[in-house]
Amino acid sequence: MIQSVSKHWWKNKSKRAVLAVGLSILWVILVSGIAFFWGLGNFSLIDETEPLFAEASRQMYITGDWITPYFNGETRFDKPALIYWCQAIAYTIFGVNEWAVRLPSAIAALGVVGLAFYTLHWQQAQRDGLQGVDRPSRRWLTAGLGAAVIALNPEMIAWGRVGVSDMLLTGCMCSALLCFFHGYSQPAESNFKARWYFAFYVLIGLAILTKGPVGIVLPGFIIFLFLVYLGNFWQVVKEIHLIRGLFVIAAVSVPWYALVTWENGWNFIDSFFGLHNVERFTDVVNGHSAPWYFYFIVVAVGFAPYAVYLPAAMIRLKFWQRQAWVSTERSQQLGLFAFWWFIGVFSFFTIAVTKLPSYVLPLMPAAGILIALLWSDLIVDKSTDNIRKVSQSVSPVFLSSPLMQASGCFNVIFISAVGFAFFEVTKLIGPDPAAPNFQQMLQRSNLPVLGGIIWVAAAVIIAIFLIRRRYLHLIGINLLAFSAFTILVLTPALFVSDASRQLPLKQLSQLAAQIQEPGEEILMIGFKKPSVAFYAESKINYIKTNQKAADYINNQAKSGSILVLAEPKRFPKLGLESTEYEKLAEKQAYGLIRATISEQ
Repeated sequence: MIQSVSKHWWKNKSKRAVLAVGLSILWVILVSGIAFFWGLGNFSLIDETEPLFAEASRQMYITGDWITPYFNGETRFDKPALIYWCQAIAYTIFGVNEWAVRLPSAIAALGVVGLAFYTLHWQQAQRDGLQGVDRPSRRWLTAGLGAAVIALNPEMIAWGRVGVSDMLLTGCMCSALLCFFHGYSQPAESNFKARWYFAFYVLIGLAILTKGPVGIVLPGFIIFLFLVYLGNFWQVVKEIHLIRGLFVIAAVSVPWYALVTWENGWNFIDSFFGLHNVERFTDVVNGHSAPWYFYFIVVAVGFAPYAVYLPAAMIRLKFWQRQAWVSTERSQQLGLFAFWWFIGVFSFFTIAVTKLPSYVLPLMPAAGILIALLWSDLIVDKSTDNIRKVSQSVSPVFLSSPLMQASGCFNVIFISAVGFAFFEVTKLIGPDPAAPNFQQMLQRSNLPVLGGIIWVAAAVIIAIFLIRRRYLHLIGINLLAFSAFTILVLTPALFVSDASRQLPLKQLSQLAAQIQEPGEEILMIGFKKPSVAFYAESKINYIKTNQKAADYINNQAKSGSILVLAEPKRFPKLGLESTEYEKLAEKQAYGLIRATISEQ
C-alpha cells in the first residue's frame, strides 16, 4: 500500500515537473517573441549603422570571402567577423532580407533570457534546499519574472531587433558570465563544474570574435571585482584552470584575427585595434561624447519602467556587509554577482570617453536579475503551510522601508509623465527632412493617444496598489503595461516611421537595382544612406554637395548614363538641361533620375 502511494506521488510529481518545464519554455518564447521576434523583418533597414553590417554580410555571402569584410568596395574593420558570419549563414537559409539581417540579434537575446530564467530558477531551488523547504511557485515565478523584465525593456528590445553586433556581444558576454556563476557555484566534486567553465571560455572567445578585446576585458573586470570583494580571487583562479581556459579562448578567437591580419596587415591593426578599440576608450570617436552622468539617463530610460526599483534592489543586498557575504553559500551569491556585474559595466563605460547608449546593454540582464530577486521575497507558495501570507512574506522592516515606498512613488510619477508626454508627442517631435510626413502620419494613427492612455492607466492602478501596500502587484502592472505598449503602440509606430522614412528610400533603391544597365553607376547626392547599397545591390558613389556632383557628372563620369538619387530640389542644380535627364520616380523626400552623359 505504501509502495503504491509512493509510486503514485512520484508519478504525479514527475508530471508536474514536465508541465512546469514545458510552461517555462513557452513563457521564455512568449516574452522573447513579443520583445524580439514579432514583426522582426517587416520594416526596412535603419540607417545609418544597420545597413553597414547587412551589406558587409551580403558581400561575404556572395563573394565567399569569409575573412575580410567589405562595404561598398572598401574594407570594413569596425567589428570582427562573427556578426557577419551569422548574418551570412542566415542569408543562406532565409535569403537576403531584413529578417535574416536581424535574426542573430534576436536569437542572442533569446539565449540570454532563457539562460537567465534557468539561473534564477536554479538559484531559488538551491535556496529552498538550504532552508529545508519546498517553494515551487516562488522558484518558477521568480525565474519567469526575471525573464520578462530582462526581455521587456526599451534597451533590450531596441538592440534585439536591429542587425548590428551589440546584442550578439551581449548574448555572448552575459551568457559567459552566467556560465561562470554556475561553474563557480557547483560543488567541487561536481562533474558539471568543469563543463560550465568550459562553456564560459568558449563564449568569451565568441565575444572577442564579436567585438574585440572588450569581449574578455569587461567580463574579466566584472569577475575580478566580484572575487576581490569576496577575498577568494586566487582560490577561484586556481579552480577555473585559467591557463587551460586561455587556450580555449585563443582556439576560438585567434584564427580569424591571424588570417585577417595576414591578408590585410597593418591596415587591419591600425583600424580595428587603434581606432575602434583604444581610441574609443581614450578619445571621442565620430563625435560620440557625453557628460559623466550620461549612463544614469540611459539606464533610467533604457530599463524603464523598472529602473526606479534598482536602488531598492541593490540596497536589499546589504553589499556593505562583506563578512556576511563571505560566509554565504556560493549558490546564494547570485544577487551580489549581478550587483558587481551591473557596477562593472556601468563604471567601465562611464570612464570611457566615447559614449553610446548601446554600450551599457550588457548590464540589462544583471538589472533584471536584481529586480527578480527583489520581488522573490514577495512571492509565496500558497500550497506550503509554513509560508506566511503575502503581506508577511518579507520582513516588516523592508515592507515599511521608505526607499521601497519612495520607489513606488517614483514609479507612479515616471510613468505618469511618460503617459502625458505621449499625448503631446507629435508636438514634441521636430521636423525631419528625411521623413517630412511622419508627424502627420503618426497623429492620424492615434498611436500617441493610445500610448498615453496605457501609461496613465498603469500609473493609476499602481498608485492604488501602492496605497494598499500590495507590493507584489507593482511589477506585474509594469510588465503588463509595457507589453501592451510594445504590442499596441511601439511596433505599429515602427511601421509608421518606416513608411515615412526608410521605405521610400528602399523602394527607390530596389527600383534602381531593377533598371540599372550594365556598367551604369549609381550616384547619391547630399546624404549618405548605407541602406541604398544593400537594396540596390551595387556600389554607390556618395557625393556631398551639388557643385561637386555637377563637376563629377560633367567631367569624371563615364559616358552613357548614370542613375542619380537625391532630394528632388537638387536635380535642377546639377547643371543638367531638362533634356539630359529622365525622372524615374519620386517618393517622399527622395527622387531618382537617369542622367545622360555625353562623351567628354
